Amino acid sequence: MARAPKLPQIDAEQRFLARVAWAYYVEGLTQEKVAEKLGATRLRVNKALSEAHRIGLVRITFNTAYAACFDLEQALCARFGLKQAYVAPAPAQDSDVQTITGAALGNLLSEILAEPTVKSFGMSWGGTLNIATRFLAAIERPDLEVISVMGGLTRGSDLNSFEITTRLADLLGAQHSYFTAPLYAGSAESRDTIMQLDVFRDILERIRAVDALAMAAGDLSKRSLLMRDALPGGTTIEELRAAGGVGDILGTVIDAAGRPIDHPINEKVIGIGIPDLARIPNVILAAGGAHKVPVCRAILGLGLIDTFVTEENTARALVAA
Repeated sequence: MARAPKLPQIDAEQRFLARVAWAYYVEGLTQEKVAEKLGATRLRVNKALSEAHRIGLVRITFNTAYAACFDLEQALCARFGLKQAYVAPAPAQDSDVQTITGAALGNLLSEILAEPTVKSFGMSWGGTLNIATRFLAAIERPDLEVISVMGGLTRGSDLNSFEITTRLADLLGAQHSYFTAPLYAGSAESRDTIMQLDVFRDILERIRAVDALAMAAGDLSKRSLLMRDALPGGTTIEELRAAGGVGDILGTVIDAAGRPIDHPINEKVIGIGIPDLARIPNVILAAGGAHKVPVCRAILGLGLIDTFVTEENTARALVAA
Protein backbone atom coordinates (compact mmCIF):
# COMPACT_ATOMS: atom_id res chain seq x y z
CA MET A 1 0.00 0.00 0.00
CA ALA A 2 1.44 3.37 -1.04
CA ARG A 3 2.28 5.78 1.74
CA ALA A 4 0.45 9.03 1.90
CA PRO A 5 2.73 11.88 0.86
CA LYS A 6 4.16 13.99 3.66
CA LEU A 7 2.42 17.33 3.46
CA PRO A 8 3.09 20.42 5.51
CA GLN A 9 0.85 20.43 8.55
CA ILE A 10 -0.94 23.54 9.72
CA ASP A 11 -1.08 24.07 13.45
CA ALA A 12 -4.50 25.66 13.76
CA GLU A 13 -3.92 26.83 17.32
CA GLN A 14 -0.61 28.51 16.57
CA ARG A 15 -2.13 30.11 13.49
CA PHE A 16 -4.87 31.52 15.69
CA LEU A 17 -2.28 32.84 18.17
CA ALA A 18 -0.41 34.52 15.33
CA ARG A 19 -3.55 36.11 13.93
CA VAL A 20 -4.53 37.42 17.37
CA ALA A 21 -1.04 38.82 18.04
CA TRP A 22 -0.85 40.46 14.60
CA ALA A 23 -4.25 42.11 14.96
CA TYR A 24 -3.50 43.34 18.49
CA TYR A 25 0.13 44.47 18.19
CA VAL A 26 0.48 45.37 14.51
CA GLU A 27 -3.00 46.52 13.55
CA GLY A 28 -3.51 48.14 16.94
CA LEU A 29 -7.00 46.71 17.53
CA THR A 30 -8.42 46.39 21.02
CA GLN A 31 -9.00 42.90 22.41
CA GLU A 32 -12.71 43.40 21.87
CA LYS A 33 -12.18 44.32 18.19
CA VAL A 34 -9.82 41.37 17.69
CA ALA A 35 -12.47 39.05 19.07
CA GLU A 36 -15.05 40.47 16.66
CA LYS A 37 -12.70 40.19 13.69
CA LEU A 38 -11.77 36.54 14.38
CA GLY A 39 -15.15 35.39 15.63
CA ALA A 40 -13.83 34.53 19.07
CA THR A 41 -14.63 35.53 22.62
CA ARG A 42 -12.65 38.29 24.33
CA LEU A 43 -11.58 35.76 26.97
CA ARG A 44 -10.06 33.51 24.29
CA VAL A 45 -8.24 36.47 22.77
CA ASN A 46 -6.84 37.46 26.16
CA LYS A 47 -5.60 33.92 26.81
CA ALA A 48 -4.14 33.74 23.29
CA LEU A 49 -2.06 36.88 23.90
CA SER A 50 -0.72 35.44 27.15
CA GLU A 51 0.13 32.16 25.43
CA ALA A 52 1.84 34.00 22.56
CA HIS A 53 4.14 35.63 25.11
CA ARG A 54 4.75 32.38 26.97
CA ILE A 55 5.88 30.37 23.93
CA GLY A 56 7.93 33.23 22.49
CA LEU A 57 5.71 33.88 19.51
CA VAL A 58 5.68 37.53 20.60
CA ARG A 59 8.70 39.23 22.13
CA ILE A 60 8.63 42.80 23.36
CA THR A 61 11.74 44.98 23.29
CA PHE A 62 12.06 48.54 24.49
CA ASN A 63 13.85 50.81 22.05
CA THR A 64 14.08 53.65 24.53
CA ALA A 65 16.59 55.32 26.80
CA TYR A 66 14.23 54.66 29.70
CA ALA A 67 14.59 50.85 29.60
CA ALA A 68 17.71 50.83 31.80
CA CYS A 69 15.99 53.28 34.13
CA PHE A 70 13.14 50.85 34.75
CA ASP A 71 15.61 48.19 35.90
CA LEU A 72 17.35 50.66 38.19
CA GLU A 73 14.02 51.73 39.70
CA GLN A 74 13.26 48.15 40.64
CA ALA A 75 16.77 47.64 42.04
CA LEU A 76 16.53 50.80 44.18
CA CYS A 77 13.15 49.75 45.55
CA ALA A 78 14.46 46.29 46.41
CA ARG A 79 17.65 47.55 48.06
CA PHE A 80 16.24 50.42 50.12
CA GLY A 81 12.64 49.30 50.71
CA LEU A 82 11.15 52.12 48.66
CA LYS A 83 7.54 52.23 47.53
CA GLN A 84 8.55 54.01 44.34
CA ALA A 85 11.68 55.15 42.50
CA TYR A 86 11.77 57.54 39.56
CA VAL A 87 15.04 57.39 37.60
CA ALA A 88 15.58 59.84 34.73
CA PRO A 89 18.10 59.12 31.94
CA ALA A 90 21.60 60.43 32.61
CA PRO A 91 22.24 63.83 31.01
CA ALA A 92 25.02 64.31 28.47
CA GLN A 93 26.78 66.73 30.82
CA ASP A 94 27.20 66.40 34.59
CA SER A 95 26.28 70.04 34.98
CA ASP A 96 22.72 69.17 33.92
CA VAL A 97 22.11 66.55 36.63
CA GLN A 98 20.22 68.93 38.88
CA THR A 99 18.00 70.11 36.02
CA ILE A 100 17.20 66.54 34.98
CA THR A 101 16.45 65.50 38.56
CA GLY A 102 14.31 68.58 39.17
CA ALA A 103 12.36 67.97 35.97
CA ALA A 104 11.71 64.36 37.02
CA LEU A 105 10.49 65.56 40.41
CA GLY A 106 8.20 68.11 38.76
CA ASN A 107 6.63 65.40 36.60
CA LEU A 108 6.13 63.14 39.59
CA LEU A 109 4.62 65.91 41.73
CA SER A 110 2.16 66.66 38.92
CA GLU A 111 0.75 63.17 39.51
CA ILE A 112 0.93 63.20 43.30
CA LEU A 113 -0.63 66.63 43.78
CA ALA A 114 -3.48 65.80 41.40
CA GLU A 115 -4.63 63.16 43.90
CA PRO A 116 -7.60 64.54 45.88
CA THR A 117 -6.53 62.47 48.90
CA VAL A 118 -3.44 64.70 49.28
CA LYS A 119 -4.81 67.62 51.29
CA SER A 120 -1.59 68.95 52.79
CA PHE A 121 1.84 68.91 51.19
CA GLY A 122 5.18 69.76 52.76
CA MET A 123 7.81 71.50 50.62
CA SER A 124 11.49 71.86 51.47
CA TRP A 125 13.88 74.17 49.63
CA GLY A 126 16.93 74.07 47.39
CA GLY A 127 17.92 74.09 43.74
CA THR A 128 16.35 70.75 42.78
CA LEU A 129 12.97 71.66 44.30
CA ASN A 130 13.11 75.09 42.74
CA ILE A 131 13.60 73.53 39.29
CA ALA A 132 10.76 71.09 39.95
CA THR A 133 8.25 73.95 40.13
CA ARG A 134 9.12 74.89 36.52
CA PHE A 135 8.09 71.44 35.30
CA LEU A 136 4.92 71.09 37.34
CA ALA A 137 1.65 70.87 35.46
CA ALA A 138 -0.82 73.59 36.42
CA ILE A 139 -3.55 71.99 38.54
CA GLU A 140 -6.47 73.63 40.29
CA ARG A 141 -6.27 72.47 43.92
CA PRO A 142 -7.91 75.16 46.08
CA ASP A 143 -8.50 72.47 48.72
CA LEU A 144 -4.76 71.81 49.10
CA GLU A 145 -2.40 73.48 51.56
CA VAL A 146 1.31 73.74 50.81
CA ILE A 147 3.45 74.11 53.93
CA SER A 148 7.13 75.04 54.05
CA VAL A 149 8.85 72.44 56.23
CA MET A 150 12.16 74.16 56.96
CA GLY A 151 13.24 77.47 58.35
CA GLY A 152 14.37 79.91 55.70
CA LEU A 153 17.46 81.80 54.70
CA THR A 154 17.90 85.20 56.25
CA ARG A 155 18.47 86.77 52.83
CA GLY A 156 16.27 86.70 49.74
CA SER A 157 16.71 83.91 47.21
CA ASP A 158 14.46 82.14 44.71
CA LEU A 159 15.71 78.92 46.31
CA ASN A 160 14.38 79.93 49.75
CA SER A 161 11.50 78.10 51.40
CA PHE A 162 9.20 81.14 51.23
CA GLU A 163 9.66 81.69 47.50
CA ILE A 164 9.39 78.01 46.56
CA THR A 165 6.32 77.45 48.73
CA THR A 166 4.60 80.51 47.25
CA ARG A 167 5.45 79.52 43.68
CA LEU A 168 4.14 75.98 44.16
CA ALA A 169 0.93 77.17 45.79
CA ASP A 170 0.33 79.70 43.00
CA LEU A 171 0.71 76.99 40.35
CA LEU A 172 -1.90 74.89 42.13
CA GLY A 173 -4.27 77.65 43.17
CA ALA A 174 -3.65 76.28 46.67
CA GLN A 175 -3.36 77.77 50.14
CA HIS A 176 0.09 78.02 51.68
CA SER A 177 1.71 78.47 55.07
CA TYR A 178 5.23 79.54 55.98
CA PHE A 179 7.55 78.27 58.66
CA THR A 180 8.64 81.77 59.60
CA ALA A 181 11.87 81.04 61.42
CA PRO A 182 15.54 80.83 60.48
CA LEU A 183 16.89 77.34 59.90
CA TYR A 184 19.29 77.60 62.85
CA ALA A 185 18.98 79.38 66.17
CA GLY A 186 21.91 81.16 67.80
CA SER A 187 22.22 78.51 70.50
CA ALA A 188 20.61 75.31 71.73
CA GLU A 189 18.85 77.28 74.47
CA SER A 190 17.32 79.83 72.10
CA ARG A 191 16.28 76.99 69.81
CA ASP A 192 14.39 75.32 72.69
CA THR A 193 12.71 78.61 73.54
CA ILE A 194 11.59 79.20 69.96
CA MET A 195 10.29 75.63 69.58
CA GLN A 196 8.08 76.07 72.65
CA LEU A 197 6.25 79.11 71.28
CA ASP A 198 2.63 78.33 70.45
CA VAL A 199 2.90 79.58 66.88
CA PHE A 200 5.81 77.24 66.12
CA ARG A 201 4.38 74.27 68.00
CA ASP A 202 1.25 74.57 65.86
CA ILE A 203 3.08 74.72 62.53
CA LEU A 204 5.40 71.86 63.51
CA GLU A 205 2.43 69.63 64.28
CA ARG A 206 0.88 70.52 60.93
CA ILE A 207 4.14 69.63 59.18
CA ARG A 208 4.23 66.27 60.95
CA ALA A 209 0.67 65.62 59.74
CA VAL A 210 1.17 66.35 56.01
CA ASP A 211 0.07 63.70 53.51
CA ALA A 212 3.31 63.96 51.54
CA LEU A 213 6.58 65.85 51.77
CA ALA A 214 9.28 66.64 49.20
CA MET A 215 12.86 67.36 50.22
CA ALA A 216 16.37 67.44 48.82
CA ALA A 217 19.69 66.21 50.18
CA GLY A 218 22.73 68.43 50.52
CA ASP A 219 26.39 67.43 50.54
CA LEU A 220 29.11 69.18 52.51
CA SER A 221 30.47 71.49 49.85
CA LYS A 222 29.85 74.96 48.49
CA ARG A 223 27.53 73.41 45.90
CA SER A 224 25.02 73.02 48.73
CA LEU A 225 22.76 76.03 49.33
CA LEU A 226 22.72 75.30 53.04
CA MET A 227 26.52 75.07 53.32
CA ARG A 228 26.96 78.19 51.21
CA ASP A 229 24.33 80.50 52.67
CA ALA A 230 22.84 79.12 55.89
CA LEU A 231 25.55 77.82 58.21
CA PRO A 232 25.56 79.41 61.68
CA GLY A 233 28.37 81.86 62.31
CA GLY A 234 31.60 80.19 63.34
CA THR A 235 30.68 76.83 61.80
CA THR A 236 32.80 75.55 58.92
CA ILE A 237 32.34 72.76 56.41
CA GLU A 238 35.74 71.37 57.40
CA GLU A 239 34.75 70.83 61.02
CA LEU A 240 31.48 69.16 59.98
CA ARG A 241 33.46 66.75 57.81
CA ALA A 242 35.93 66.16 60.64
CA ALA A 243 32.97 65.16 62.84
CA GLY A 244 32.04 62.51 60.27
CA GLY A 245 29.42 64.46 58.33
CA VAL A 246 28.54 63.53 54.74
CA GLY A 247 25.59 65.88 54.23
CA ASP A 248 22.32 67.10 55.68
CA ILE A 249 18.66 66.19 55.79
CA LEU A 250 16.30 69.05 56.64
CA GLY A 251 19.22 70.92 58.21
CA THR A 252 20.45 68.07 60.42
CA VAL A 253 23.99 67.05 59.47
CA ILE A 254 24.40 63.26 59.34
CA ASP A 255 27.21 60.73 59.00
CA ALA A 256 27.53 57.86 56.53
CA ALA A 257 25.15 55.72 58.61
CA GLY A 258 22.48 58.42 58.68
CA ARG A 259 23.08 59.36 62.31
CA PRO A 260 23.22 63.02 63.41
CA ILE A 261 26.83 63.94 64.01
CA ASP A 262 28.04 65.06 67.42
CA HIS A 263 28.27 68.78 66.69
CA PRO A 264 26.53 71.88 68.12
CA ILE A 265 24.90 72.64 64.76
CA ASN A 266 22.40 69.84 65.25
CA GLU A 267 21.29 71.32 68.57
CA LYS A 268 20.35 74.57 66.81
CA VAL A 269 18.03 73.24 64.09
CA ILE A 270 14.59 74.82 64.21
CA GLY A 271 12.18 72.36 62.64
CA ILE A 272 11.08 68.75 62.59
CA GLY A 273 13.57 66.01 63.33
CA ILE A 274 14.52 62.96 61.28
CA PRO A 275 12.31 60.57 63.35
CA ASP A 276 9.27 62.74 62.48
CA LEU A 277 9.50 61.55 58.87
CA ALA A 278 8.23 58.12 59.93
CA ARG A 279 4.79 59.62 60.53
CA ILE A 280 4.41 60.99 57.01
CA PRO A 281 2.75 58.64 54.44
CA ASN A 282 4.89 59.66 51.46
CA VAL A 283 8.35 61.14 52.05
CA ILE A 284 9.91 62.08 48.71
CA LEU A 285 13.67 62.55 48.36
CA ALA A 286 15.03 64.13 45.16
CA ALA A 287 18.79 64.31 44.60
CA GLY A 288 21.37 63.49 41.97
CA GLY A 289 25.06 63.75 41.22
CA ALA A 290 28.19 61.85 42.21
CA HIS A 291 28.85 64.30 45.05
CA LYS A 292 25.50 63.39 46.63
CA VAL A 293 25.85 59.61 46.53
CA PRO A 294 27.21 59.32 50.13
CA VAL A 295 24.45 61.44 51.68
CA CYS A 296 21.74 59.79 49.56
CA ARG A 297 22.97 56.36 50.64
CA ALA A 298 22.92 57.48 54.27
CA ILE A 299 19.39 58.87 54.06
CA LEU A 300 17.96 55.95 52.09
CA GLY A 301 19.52 53.54 54.56
CA LEU A 302 17.36 54.96 57.35
CA GLY A 303 14.26 53.35 55.82
CA LEU A 304 12.24 56.57 56.11
CA ILE A 305 12.04 57.45 52.39
CA ASP A 306 9.03 56.24 50.42
CA THR A 307 9.79 57.77 47.00
CA PHE A 308 13.22 58.51 45.55
CA VAL A 309 13.81 60.68 42.47
CA THR A 310 17.22 60.75 40.81
CA GLU A 311 19.08 60.22 37.52
CA GLU A 312 20.66 57.13 36.01
CA ASN A 313 24.31 57.53 37.07
CA THR A 314 23.41 58.31 40.67
CA ALA A 315 21.07 55.31 40.76
CA ARG A 316 23.80 53.01 39.40
CA ALA A 317 26.26 54.19 42.04
CA LEU A 318 23.74 53.62 44.84
CA VAL A 319 22.78 50.15 43.61
CA ALA A 320 26.40 49.10 43.04
CA ALA A 321 27.73 50.38 46.37
